[in-house]
This record gives sequence, C-alpha cells and structure tokens, in this order.
Amino acid sequence: MGGMMIVERGATVVLDIAGRQWRAVLHAAGLLAMTLMCPHHARADQAGLSFWLPGLYGSLAAVPAQPGWSFAGIGYFSSVSAGGDKTFSRGARVEAGLDARASLGIINATYVFANPVLGAQAAVGMMSIVGRTRSTIDATLSGPNGNAISGSRTDTVSGVGDLYPIATLKWNQGVHNFMAYVTGNIPVGAYETLRAGNIGLGHGAIDGGGGYTYFNPQTGHEFSAVAGLTYNFKNTDIDYRSGVDFHVDWAASQFLSRQLHVGAVGYFYNQLTGDSGSGAILGDFKSRVAGVGPQIGYIFPVGTMQGYLNLKGYWEFAAQNRPEGKNVWLTFAISPAPPMPSNPMVRK
Repeated sequence: MGGMMIVERGATVVLDIAGRQWRAVLHAAGLLAMTLMCPHHARADQAGLSFWLPGLYGSLAAVPAQPGWSFAGIGYFSSVSAGGDKTFSRGARVEAGLDARASLGIINATYVFANPVLGAQAAVGMMSIVGRTRSTIDATLSGPNGNAISGSRTDTVSGVGDLYPIATLKWNQGVHNFMAYVTGNIPVGAYETLRAGNIGLGHGAIDGGGGYTYFNPQTGHEFSAVAGLTYNFKNTDIDYRSGVDFHVDWAASQFLSRQLHVGAVGYFYNQLTGDSGSGAILGDFKSRVAGVGPQIGYIFPVGTMQGYLNLKGYWEFAAQNRPEGKNVWLTFAISPAPPMPSNPMVRK
C-alpha cells in the first residue's frame, strides 16, 4: 500500500511518505501552537482573550511522524472587531468596542522519540511567538475606583510571547490514527494589565485532549479532528480567572498527487463555565466562536530533509462575548525525510 502522510500540528507539520502498509508507529509531539497552543490572541474569556488559539490543529493531526527533530515557523495574521455595543472586562475597567490586528511569527521545535511509550509514538515540543499587535477600544466606560472615562485609545505592542510546552502520544491502526496530548502556558511574555492589547496572556493554563485522523493513502481521502479542554489559572494582577474552555479543530483534504493536497478547515470554541474573581465585573462572560475556510498544502525536498508549505484561512461567525473576524496561517516546516516509497501513490 503506497501512501503519503502529512501531519500538521499547528505550528508543526511533519510529512511521512510510506511505501508499504501503515503500521502503528510511535509519536508524541507538541501541540503547540497548534501543536503547541498558539498563544496570544485566541479571543475569549478575560478581555476577549483565551489561551487556546482556534485553528491550531489541521490535517493529519493524529498521524505518527518520523523520529527526530522537526522545526516549523508560522506566519499568523488576524483581524477582528466587536462593535461599540460589545463590552469587555479588563480588571476594574469595562471597555466598549474593540478592533485588533496581529502579525505574529510562531516558532516550534518538536522531538519525536524512536522508542514507543505505551505502544504509542511519543513526542515533546516547545513553542513561542514574536510579533506585533495593534488594538483600539472605542471607550473605557469605567476605570479604577469607579471613575468614568470616555474616548478611544490605541495600543501597539511588539515583543515576545509566552512559552507553550507540549507532549503527545500517537497510535496507528491502518487507516485509523489516534492521539492524546497535554500542553500549557508559561506566562513570561509581554503583558501589562492596563494595555488594550498584549502578546502574553498574563496567567498560566493547562490544556489536554485527544484527536483522530482517518487517512487512506490509496484514495487520498483524509479527515482529522482534535478536541480539548482548557483550565485557566488566576490572573493575580487583576484577580480574574477565566472559565473552562472547550475547543474542536477539524480539517478535511484530498491528495491530488504525492505532493499536493487541498481541502477545508474549521473550528468551534465554546466556554463551558463562567469567569470568576473580583475582576469579573461583567459576570460569567461565557464566550463562543466558530470559523471555517480553505487550505492548500505542498511537500518538497530540502536537501536531505523534507519541507512542507501550508496556507489556510478562517472566517469567523457566531461569536459571543468576543470579537470576530478572519485569520490566515502560512506554515513552513522541515522534518526528517521518510524512506522513499517502493511504489508511488496512485490516483484515479
């Protein structure tokens, strides 16, 4: 059975071309940002921001990868807004309206172990970001000590974000692939409580979940879905704890050749429990958003390694207690080249 495997883990994409029938191999990698949760502007919860960045995981998320080091860089570009009738809490302040734009570079390094763990392929990774955000609020309705403040304000921030470690386990059973992951947030990035926008989150978080990929190398059909839960620790600077968040990333694609695949991507994000703390002056402030869009990916040799380019975009809708808009991801990844297939993948 000839075939090709492309694993997109958010910031990490690893490609594996196999020339014989799949067998369960081990893997564990980082979610990050997508494979490691991507950082900053996920938008939900406190001030319209959340730890998980929807869209982090993509095609072949649960497929095992080649052992060794893999590196990926992502250009992430987003533009979101919320009208003046939408308010957001930021500590003791209530802000009305929001327009935010982000241009970020996401860097992820993942190591896939050759020896199995619990019958699965294990991997660990670390991700961080660097970039620039620009956020404008229409007005601050209330400030510290109850003072009323009016007028718009714009903050521009350039710097480095938090750190996002991740560990994964992956199992293969023919065309079926399964994954378990755990990741979190180490709040060391650029953050200030009174700023309209930040690159860092301002508090710790832990996220865990699982995923599934169906991939038939003979037909080129592929479908992946990854779901997880986020537990947020308290932001002690403003006495604010965001609620528990649920998220699902999905992708479907068709391989048109051994190198090219096209398809669709989407996500659904929903806050299950309300925010708390003295800073949660807007109450539960549960948030929700969905997104959908197209994707295209291409595999190519890079010396003795293997390269992968992926372009995908999302249009958001059904937002509640968070801004909505659009975002684009451009991923470039390098990973160990898999053994050459004994027979090419055939397409009808």
